Amino acid sequence: MTGSFRELKVYQLAFEATVHTFELTKSFPKEEIYSLTDQIRRSSRSVCANIGEGYRKRTYPKHFTSKMTDADGEATETSIWLDFALQFGYLSPEEHSAIQEKYLQIGRMLNAMANHPEKFLLKQ
Repeated sequence: MTGSFRELKVYQLAFEATVHTFELTKSFPKEEIYSLTDQIRRSSRSVCANIGEGYRKRTYPKHFTSKMTDADGEATETSIWLDFALQFGYLSPEEHSAIQEKYLQIGRMLNAMANHPEKFLLKQ
């Protein structure tokens, strides 16, 4: 078992997706700064934060599972905001597809972690 949440493939992918999302939102219109842009940035960052928090508390299976499902929920929220960005013409279909694929992969990984926490828990 790894010693740090930063070594988890899902954390690395989520961090990469967050940076990608941040870069994409730089071109959003200024009138979206306090709504869509802010929401996407907050939810994408929260994926990473929940993974880290849950991993640090992996002594407690229910807490670990709860945090992984929270992270999955934040990934889903980010995905939905990105759908709005596509609809409003702030992202190209290609940009949208590429980032959505990352969030789908993150969601699958988080779901597997939540369904099988025993693979990640500290040994008592």
